[in-house]
Amino acid sequence: MGQEVRTNLPTGNSAPRSGRGATRDQVDHAVRTALLTGRFIPGKAVTLRGLAQELGVSPMPVREVLQRLAAENALIVRPNGRVQVPEMTAARFDEILKARLLLEPELAEMAMPHLTQRDAKTLEDIDLEIDASIGTGDAEAYMRLNHLFHFRIYASSPSEILLPLAESLWLQFAPFMRMVYGRVGTANLIDWHKEATKAIRDRDAAALRRAIASDIKEGMGMLGRDGLTSE
Repeated sequence: MGQEVRTNLPTGNSAPRSGRGATRDQVDHAVRTALLTGRFIPGKAVTLRGLAQELGVSPMPVREVLQRLAAENALIVRPNGRVQVPEMTAARFDEILKARLLLEPELAEMAMPHLTQRDAKTLEDIDLEIDASIGTGDAEAYMRLNHLFHFRIYASSPSEILLPLAESLWLQFAPFMRMVYGRVGTANLIDWHKEATKAIRDRDAAALRRAIASDIKEGMGMLGRDGLTSE
């Protein structure tokens, strides 16, 4: 299982709810953010009790959140209470890539009628922050902002089915992405965000679809297959 590691989970600020629901929401936000920014390392174990202590909550809401994430294939929860991100295999990588190419361009096209010039400006501002994070080599900031950029688009779609599936896919590949960036850095990252924002300004759904597909292909292509296991 490997040595247990700390994840430095963000505690965040919960919505003004009270009681058990607010605690579960806080835990859910913290763990999902940790996955999306690569604070969980593939193959490295943490414990349910350790996560609960880190977040300052009882084990119960942590167990509920982890079970939900395990159902989304983002985590593996062992009977002994240890938790880890699944190892990234070549087959898993290829399937995630295929699924992203099926879901995300479709979500972007569905979102187009609901995106405004104000949204395009917000996306341009996020992309400037992404460029800055690449320049400073801040992989965690890059991953947080890259997710924000994509889901600012996708969340504008009326989808109730495809959107959570896309979110689940990001939870599954983000820890591996962070591991690769830690090894090779962010200097060579190339994205299609400017093409995507231009497509939104031009009201060109087909161009937006192409930009998102190209961004996925080049982004995951940059990760390469180094470090993937065969099973």
